Amino acid sequence: MKNQFEDAQKSLAKSFQTIYEEQELLAKVIEFFPYPIQIFSADGTSIMINKAALEKIGIKSVESHVGIYNVFDDPILQQQGVVDQIRQVLTGKIIYLNDVSASYRDLMRYYDMEDRDIQTITSSVTNFPLGNADGKVDYFASVFIYIKTYRGREEIGLAKQYIESHWQEPFNLSETARAACFSKAHFTKLFRKHTGVTPHEYYMNFKIGKLKEKLLDTNLSVAQVFAACNLNYNGHSAKLFKEKVGVSPSVYRKMLK
Repeated sequence: MKNQFEDAQKSLAKSFQTIYEEQELLAKVIEFFPYPIQIFSADGTSIMINKAALEKIGIKSVESHVGIYNVFDDPILQQQGVVDQIRQVLTGKIIYLNDVSASYRDLMRYYDMEDRDIQTITSSVTNFPLGNADGKVDYFASVFIYIKTYRGREEIGLAKQYIESHWQEPFNLSETARAACFSKAHFTKLFRKHTGVTPHEYYMNFKIGKLKEKLLDTNLSVAQVFAACNLNYNGHSAKLFKEKVGVSPSVYRKMLK
């Protein structure tokens, strides 16, 4: 799948390079391209942006962005440590950035963005060079092949569903974030914002809930109950149960009687 994706990106880059010399045609292709796309000069300044970028990313106008925004000075990209990767496009390489996430409030703080009911924008960005026949890179393009606007409920719901269907397995933050179609970098913070707990806390609370359910079955020993929940019954797990419930597993069972 990854190889197919990269092949498609290389084909796209080749197509843009083919029409690079025909400036009028290139401008029309960019304007009506269905995905957000920007063209930058070699110093990183935006010189062209299409309608899809305005609509999907939320940039207010061409005038507020073109000639003003510089990708190499972008504080969000600097914070994520990807600026040096993007600079490599000037050497003629195609640079892929997967799951680049930015807080929409941060975008509004730094740029002239529309005020939308959006928490985060996540996208995969392909950066490829545009140059003359002599191989000199005069400009480069950034295409947002996949873009997702995060509002909160749907993605957090997907994460909860994943946790609740994999509660017997060891907790895996990467897989939980992937199930929510979100990058791991921002996932924990946003999950906590919407639920009041971290993903791991939610996982443990759900697991404790299952332990409490199974303690109702007096045919099982306490150790067997923990084993059924893929936990070893030891001092650590018993202490964790008591911290969450207020009493030990054995006392909890007696209280049920």
